[in-house]
Amino acid sequence: MHITKSTEDYLEAILMIVREKGICRSVDVATRLNFSRPSVSVAMKHLTENGYIRRGAEGQLELTPEGYQIAEATLERHNFLTEFFTSIGVSREVAEEDACGMEHSISKESFDRFREWYSGMKNEGTVKEGH
Repeated sequence: MHITKSTEDYLEAILMIVREKGICRSVDVATRLNFSRPSVSVAMKHLTENGYIRRGAEGQLELTPEGYQIAEATLERHNFLTEFFTSIGVSREVAEEDACGMEHSISKESFDRFREWYSGMKNEGTVKEGH
């Protein structure tokens, strides 16, 4: 099944909010993504129907194992791409923005090879962290 950019963005946001605050509600997602509450409500309904999230006893959003896997993979791509761009001198702001767009379009195969190549370059000392 094809996972949409929107689905990845929502799941990634939920994961990040839970990591930061310990709990996530729809309003937190709306605030983080700068979307309206009604739009987020509709999206949460779809994420629930697709088995990516469930509501906790007090209305909090909880990632299912499948939702967590997608969110974690998306966040990993985002963090890696941000690190790569900043290491070659791109400003943090632009690196974050570019990573946010690319994290959805790069294939798993390309991402895995890219990450392996970059790790090898870092190990050789060709790339300096925190440029």
